Amino acid sequence: MQNKPIFLAGFPVIETPKQDLANYLFERLAVGKKSILFFANTNFVVNCRSLLPRMFDDNVVIVNDGIGMDIGSLLVNHRKFKTNLNGTDFTPYFFKQSQTPLFVFLLGSKPDVITKAAYFLSHELGQKVVGSCDGYDGINKQEELVQIINASNADIVLVGMGNPIQEEWILNNYRLLNANLIFGVGGIFDFWSGDKPRAPLLIQNIRMEWFYRLSLEPKRLIKRYTIDAVKFLILCFTYRKKNV
Repeated sequence: MQNKPIFLAGFPVIETPKQDLANYLFERLAVGKKSILFFANTNFVVNCRSLLPRMFDDNVVIVNDGIGMDIGSLLVNHRKFKTNLNGTDFTPYFFKQSQTPLFVFLLGSKPDVITKAAYFLSHELGQKVVGSCDGYDGINKQEELVQIINASNADIVLVGMGNPIQEEWILNNYRLLNANLIFGVGGIFDFWSGDKPRAPLLIQNIRMEWFYRLSLEPKRLIKRYTIDAVKFLILCFTYRKKNV
């Protein structure tokens, strides 16, 4: 991708319209080039710190996800991102742009959740689900998981195991996969399955979905939006890098 990255806490984050990003991924898929797509929010920046050196890879694309990234970039780079590319919205958008159904393998979440998510992906988004593995007992029992994914002939693997587990798994295994698209999608399977609700559209539009989620799961998310948010800002200022 030709766009110069905006460096935030050392991570090279690409600013691009969603259509351009989708076109770029389809072009690489058409010629058999691998592409890893990571959606970087504040949680990603804090928890994937140890993986930073491995993010500087021609096959890795990191895009911005959430208002926290805007705040960090505004404070450090004196500008916000023009577009918010969260995985929950971009992933279904990407599938809808495909001229033919893609073969998809789902990895992560709870067994019942991933089963419902696979149904949604197939029946609502029109894709071909060729396999799945949950992120609990399933993945622990699948010693030959890469071979299983390869045998499914998947075009794309969606990995939803949270930061930094999903990023580490992808970086460790993507060269072994035959699939040429690998997305780290976080909690998207929970939304697709109906296990967790999205915020109302008005809340999404005013960039307050994080607060909606916090109100639903305060015990799980309070640290992310308090202590980890402070860590994120400290990292942004500590690892400032001029865009050149």
